Amino acid sequence: MSRVNYDQIAPEYNRRFISPNLEARGLVLIALAQSLKARRILEAGCGTGHWLAALRPVTPKLFGLDYSSGMLRQAARRQSGLELVQASADRLPFAARSFELVYCVDAIHHFPEPRRFIVQAMQALRPGGALAILGLDPHNPQNAWYAYDFFDGMRGSDLQRFPSQSQLAEWMESAGFENIRFARVERLDETRTGREVLSDPYLEKNSSSQMALLNDAVHRAGLAKLAAAVAKAEQRGESFTGRTVLGIDMLTGYRSSKGR
Repeated sequence: MSRVNYDQIAPEYNRRFISPNLEARGLVLIALAQSLKARRILEAGCGTGHWLAALRPVTPKLFGLDYSSGMLRQAARRQSGLELVQASADRLPFAARSFELVYCVDAIHHFPEPRRFIVQAMQALRPGGALAILGLDPHNPQNAWYAYDFFDGMRGSDLQRFPSQSQLAEWMESAGFENIRFARVERLDETRTGREVLSDPYLEKNSSSQMALLNDAVHRAGLAKLAAAVAKAEQRGESFTGRTVLGIDMLTGYRSSKGR
């Protein structure tokens, strides 16, 4: 599969975090870290360090790992004192039992071997520690994004790239995680009507991995098809409706506290 060039889009990546407040994902991570009394925390696929910055009140021992040097440069500028490492998430370069919490947000579908990452996370956790995987599951029929109808190959690519929640839970159980829990963290339900849809920021080329993976010709063609659909609706005296319903879920598993 193609991979997103995050070095290329790193300078503008933080545009996706437009709210000055902590999103629900940040709040649940803080709550989890506090419940674990976490002293050392690792984010795999940390990007620009947005979520690590949210965890600063919990502990100063924050580690971020990312494959993109461009993203890590942005993270270093965003938050001082982070321990940043450039490496692949399926080959964690840390000693066994290093962390109370390992997590990833909207990232596991980028890892070359996500199942191996889960095994590595188990090894990196201390007894009683937890692995948390947050993100979207396009396999869930309750999720819908109108853009899938206009950009060729995008939905098929997502179904191939993203592990389903059930697949992740199976891998976690196989790796030895216990008390595996599933929770809905956020739900986006947004409707854009008429020409408003044409200014949707998530249709921009580098707004998401879905768009970034499209070649320029396919991206332009998708925008043109969408504009044509809006124009046809206007000709019928109607208003085009583009609806997005996406759930962000968190899957959490715990390493046994019995020291195994």
